[in-house]
Amino acid sequence: MTNKVGIIGLGVVGTAVGVVLSNKGYEITGVYDKLSESTKVLVERIGCTTCSSPQEVSRSADILFITTSDMAIKDVADELAESGAFHSGQVVIHMSGSLTSQVLDGARAFGAFVLSIHPLQSFADVDRAIANLQGSVFSIEGDREAYAIGRDIVANLGGEHFIIDRAAKVLYHAGACTVSNYLVTVVDFGIRLLEAAGIPREQGTRALLPLIQGSVNNISDVGIPKALTGPIARGDVETVLHHLKALDAKMPADRLLYACLGLYTTSIACAKGTIGSEQKADFAEILANVIKESLEDKR
Repeated sequence: MTNKVGIIGLGVVGTAVGVVLSNKGYEITGVYDKLSESTKVLVERIGCTTCSSPQEVSRSADILFITTSDMAIKDVADELAESGAFHSGQVVIHMSGSLTSQVLDGARAFGAFVLSIHPLQSFADVDRAIANLQGSVFSIEGDREAYAIGRDIVANLGGEHFIIDRAAKVLYHAGACTVSNYLVTVVDFGIRLLEAAGIPREQGTRALLPLIQGSVNNISDVGIPKALTGPIARGDVETVLHHLKALDAKMPADRLLYACLGLYTTSIACAKGTIGSEQKADFAEILANVIKESLEDKR
């Protein structure tokens, strides 16, 4: 297997991967995006060739990345299969977190191998993506015959990896979304609570960022459940009741989210050993009643 790489789909991820792999000695033989202007960043940075079609890219490469939008990956792979653009021994890769390598199965009829290589990372723009790939952890799922190539790619992207079974991919992605996407949701919820307390949004955001970073550092340093702090972790029922009373007065619609988060947190506190089963039951009764009442109100 050579290091000839083709990339179809030059959004943030495809462009960042192209830049990093090129810098690591891979030959980027061709790139294509349906929006011609999307190829400019990569072409200008590494001097690769823009192809006139996905088929041209695939035929030029021994390692083919399809880094289009998730919705388009299968269509691109099927189009390449219909036109006979795959070849024996080729490794075809997508980097979607939600999809398995199964969407690339059309390549197998030509003797190609398929992989899903997904970085557990979020990418705001190309430069941040290039920086964030370094040190990220990637999942690899697909044909065993291509694992070695997948491992090499991850290593050259500066990451670590683990192998995941195809059947587990959906739950894996749900976990990633919970941490990445819902962290933003929880932070926004906290900012809104500060706003309700009279703290301007911008100031509240700045005030909470060190607290967020401190919590992340605690998880890194001591892990979960030890990193958990706060009223539920210390068995402080009265403070939780005060929170709920304040929410009822100022933000009644948000009591449901607070209660759901709190109810889940009781299990972590119990695992930490700072509350016992009786205290957990007390919290659970209070919070479950709030959830029940909130859901009834929404009917």
